[in-house]
Amino acid sequence: MRDKTQTNSAAPGDRLVRAGAVVFFIGALATLVTVAPLFLGTSPFPTYMFGLSMLMAVGFVMAGAGVLRSVAAGRRQARAGR
Repeated sequence: MRDKTQTNSAAPGDRLVRAGAVVFFIGALATLVTVAPLFLGTSPFPTYMFGLSMLMAVGFVMAGAGVLRSVAAGRRQARAGR
């Protein structure tokens, strides 16, 4: 029997995972921009660029929270199905 969940329906943590991925990639780009002057021999970027690099960790935590939220919703749904 097919599952009653639509293939295009969003689970509870999906938006959080997507937002976390976007924030992570912005942080990864900021990290590459911050590290580039070390290899190119130019003057380093201002300190706030190092702060933007921390967005990588923030995005990772956001995506992890979305995964945990999705797992919790799946457990609740499994318990209700018994």
